[in-house]
Amino acid sequence: MNLLKKLTFGLEKKYRVFTVLSPVFMLGEVLMETTIPLVMAKIVDVGIGSKDLGYVVRFGLLMVLMSVFSLCCGAGCGRLSALAAFGFSKNLRGNLFRKVQSFSFSAMDSFGTGSLVTRLTTDVTNIQNLYQNLIRSAVRSPLMLIFGTFMSCFINIKLACIFFVVLPLLAFFLIMIATKSYPRFKNMLERYDKLNNTVQENLIAIRVVKSFVRGDFESKKFDDVADILRKTQVHAEKIVILNHPIMKLIVYSCIISALWFGGNMILSGEMTTGELISFLSYINQTLMSLMMLSMMFTQFMMSRASVSRISEILDAESEESVGAGNVEAHELGAEDFGAIRFENVYFSYIKDESNCVLSGINLSIPSGSTVGIIGGTGSSKTTLVSMIPRLYDVLKGRVTVGGKDVRDYDLQDLRRHIGFVLQKNTLFSGTISENLRWGNENATDEELREACVASDADSFISRFPDKYDTVVEQGGVNLSGGQKQRLCIARALVKKPQILILDDSTSAVDTATDLRIRTALKKNLSKTTKLIIAQRINSVQDADFIVVLDDGKISGIGTHEELLKSNKIYQEVYESQMSEN
Repeated sequence: MNLLKKLTFGLEKKYRVFTVLSPVFMLGEVLMETTIPLVMAKIVDVGIGSKDLGYVVRFGLLMVLMSVFSLCCGAGCGRLSALAAFGFSKNLRGNLFRKVQSFSFSAMDSFGTGSLVTRLTTDVTNIQNLYQNLIRSAVRSPLMLIFGTFMSCFINIKLACIFFVVLPLLAFFLIMIATKSYPRFKNMLERYDKLNNTVQENLIAIRVVKSFVRGDFESKKFDDVADILRKTQVHAEKIVILNHPIMKLIVYSCIISALWFGGNMILSGEMTTGELISFLSYINQTLMSLMMLSMMFTQFMMSRASVSRISEILDAESEESVGAGNVEAHELGAEDFGAIRFENVYFSYIKDESNCVLSGINLSIPSGSTVGIIGGTGSSKTTLVSMIPRLYDVLKGRVTVGGKDVRDYDLQDLRRHIGFVLQKNTLFSGTISENLRWGNENATDEELREACVASDADSFISRFPDKYDTVVEQGGVNLSGGQKQRLCIARALVKKPQILILDDSTSAVDTATDLRIRTALKKNLSKTTKLIIAQRINSVQDADFIVVLDDGKISGIGTHEELLKSNKIYQEVYESQMSEN
């Protein structure tokens, strides 16, 4: 029941109405279909038996009217169930997308992009089809089974015993198929994840693939993944396809048995010809309903894996669930808010104290200061600063901003006061001004220009024919790496943050541009706390102090001159970069 509430949470009222009305229409169709054989028996036994043409015509017209009414009810049910199912899938995808938006970084890492794409597309479609069948076939088949069995018993209870022989046999086969098929379909969906991962990876890195002439290799890799998926699908379907021939065998066996025993009953006078004809109709209706139930049961087994995967998303840890306070950042002054402290911080991606990527971090950053962070690849520089806006949460210890634990702040309000330029420069489809207003949707054109001047982006934007209305293609493919970096910095500056984090955000620009950006930031953001992660010492040597990280621990803290004298790692980095120059 809890899962049903999760799947249908926020479903619009009209789709709930469609869901309720669909079975009502189906009830009308079933009533007509189970009544028509009785009318047909009357025509055969009374009208044709007594050669009363008028009787045949009257009841024949009644059958036509009942058939038309049944058709209208069936069409209405089909339309309503389709509308309800499409509305359900739209609602479910919306809920899932909003849930993914609320994911913590650790939850996002655990799923992976390819798997989330599969779950929001293929898995939701499977559940949509199941939902439509539940409000249509799951109503029609039991009703038809009940009414058909009842009418068969009403006509001749001895002959109706055929049903009670085949039902246990059918149940046995259905249980066997269900037990075997579920793990196979779950494995199939996991293969879909791998296929989506391969597609996504290649489309994103298509330039790398072409530049290294690896097209043939990647094509073969895709073919291999697709072939494994095909084999998994075939393996899953092998057991499911047994359902149809088994059902057909049972249906025809029942019909043959009914004809044999029913024919003998007619000869002995226990049954009329019309009753046998209508009984055969009820056999067909009842067993067809059983076949529909078995097919729906099979589909349920196919969808069960999808339901499980969707449930994993809905049950996953969101940023709100990890705990967020209600302290508003504006309750502190701008100068107070910019003060940052790391107090004996430990962090592990897998929440295991024996496998921490950050250990024993103690660091105090005064408000308004500029701090450089440097270290080798894998030294957890990005992870360290990710603790400040709570992209990740500490395993032990605490991080404070403005003297308060970041976990005490309202999460959205905390992040509104922090500008973060990530390592990967991501721009969205739209104009340059629309991308910049991600930092502040109410920013004026003048504020956008000021941010771009500070990030040295205005110089190239002004050369575009449409200037700030220039359209950025998906992923910013019509911009160079350095241009994207400068726009991302400008986007963060538009927020007018009290804390600005630059994560290797000038790696794609030349040293002269880097210097202009740092000079502008120092001039325009004198009261903003600035944390600059960099690979180049030139980018951080003017900082108030520099933090050197090594293997998730602080190796040294000091100014450029102090570290050159006291820190071996910093000395080695400096000497290697100076020798290159």
